[in-house]
Amino acid sequence: MKKRSIPVTVLSLLLVAAGAVGLVYHLNELDRHHPFLNDFLLIELVRLIAIVSGVYMLRGSNWARWLALIWIGFHVVVSAFHSLPEFAFHGLLFAVFAYFLFRRQATEYFRPESRE
Repeated sequence: MKKRSIPVTVLSLLLVAAGAVGLVYHLNELDRHHPFLNDFLLIELVRLIAIVSGVYMLRGSNWARWLALIWIGFHVVVSAFHSLPEFAFHGLLFAVFAYFLFRRQATEYFRPESRE
């Protein structure tokens, strides 16, 4: 059994929590008569991606850590159109994600088990 590092566990749980809270928080924005007029479905999809990547990172799926990095990278790009502090915060989060998800211990955890 592969050993998951504490930072990978924390980031995974953070993604699941952020996605779940975001899903519930944005539910009040749903216009049942015109669900496609605003960005509701796109926002919910982004929240769902956070949950999926967090859950599958806990399970050791390598693609999930890449999805998590893409997810936070998306937030960096979006926050570039907002305030400088928001952009800086997301940029810092991106660096933290990249650092902890691609360290040797994390890479070993996400490496597929050999079938010998």
